[in-house]
Amino acid sequence: MTCGTRGAELGLVHFGGRALSSLRLEKAYGSFNKDFRPDYTPGETGLDRFVDFSKPDFTGRAAALAERTAGPARRFVVMEVADADAEVVGYESIMKDGAAVGYVTSGAYGHCVGKSLAAGYVPTALRARGRAMSRSNPRRDAWRDGEAGAAYDPQGLRLRG
Repeated sequence: MTCGTRGAELGLVHFGGRALSSLRLEKAYGSFNKDFRPDYTPGETGLDRFVDFSKPDFTGRAAALAERTAGPARRFVVMEVADADAEVVGYESIMKDGAAVGYVTSGAYGHCVGKSLAAGYVPTALRARGRAMSRSNPRRDAWRDGEAGAAYDPQGLRLRG
């Protein structure tokens, strides 16, 4: 059996990195070095649920505790781009009422949901479901859809199935 056919009996096939990125955005999963980097805090990324705040000492503990108390200034979100043929790749501005309020960290067309998706950071107040925003260059309407942000299987039922 050659490397290219292993797993075929299980329905496994090769796929590319762009396909993987598309699938992760449909689930509102961020990517390290794109969506999650050292300049984002655990609260901003939503990864604070993995921080053990009961540990007596770790680098950044005081800042993480302060953010947990006050809440993060910005949050990672996944948005649906209204124009399905618009490809979002990252580093585009996210606009609200003519002002830049954040930026796109990654984007892809979600083939399972048939929507163009963009991930990025916006002020926490704009994280709410149904908020209309747009991205620049060229300007396209976008909005938050779904409380958890996942366009595909937002409750995770298929994942746990």
